[in-house]
Amino acid sequence: MSEVQIGGMVPFTTIDFPGRLSAVLFLCGCPVRCKYCSNPHLLDIADGEYDPEKTFEWIRSRVGRLEAIVFSGGEALMQGDALIEYMRRVKELGFNICLHTNGFYPETLMRASDIVDWIGLDYKATCEKYPDLTGQNIAFDHMIKSLDAWVLTGRGLEVRTTCDPRFVTKSDLLEIARDCAGRGVKNFAVQKYIPHFEDAAHPETDAAAREQFFNDDALRAEIDAMFDTVTWRG
Repeated sequence: MSEVQIGGMVPFTTIDFPGRLSAVLFLCGCPVRCKYCSNPHLLDIADGEYDPEKTFEWIRSRVGRLEAIVFSGGEALMQGDALIEYMRRVKELGFNICLHTNGFYPETLMRASDIVDWIGLDYKATCEKYPDLTGQNIAFDHMIKSLDAWVLTGRGLEVRTTCDPRFVTKSDLLEIARDCAGRGVKNFAVQKYIPHFEDAAHPETDAAAREQFFNDDALRAEIDAMFDTVTWRG
């Protein structure tokens, strides 16, 4: 692939890179097929809707107005060297670089480690439930390799778990949090699962089920005590 394939863009956000005024680029392609995927139109690598050079010129016009550019997906690292080169060009403009990743490509992540300032890494479920959720038997092991390698860099990191009640229980969330804390993670986020629409076929994802993680004060206190910061994204 000679150039990045960009499938979407958000021109301004304050939440995708905490503490930074940012824009988000959504890149095409993803190696997993999560059952709660919020961007199914980006799963396949295909010609993106946004011309990379025109997008770069727009980014250049944001110098002094934005602080960071977030690369998301899909799974941005699936685009390999094309992504790394594009991020490098953006960084040379003076922007901080943020990457949202599922951790499937640990080697590519480490090749980008001198460019990327901060990552948001998805820790989706316990090891046993990962294949059912992602459709990949190797996704968990790759994510853990990415997590451990990134912690050693000392660069910015937030590990996030989206609590879809079909795949994450309260005890699962505690197991994930303990594993992250044991691996040296300092910043953890618990994200509420928000379905695209109310699905009568899955009553276990109703509003009460989605709120259970946020309404349990004891659970919240136990997880809060494990990390420097915990963000509960409701």
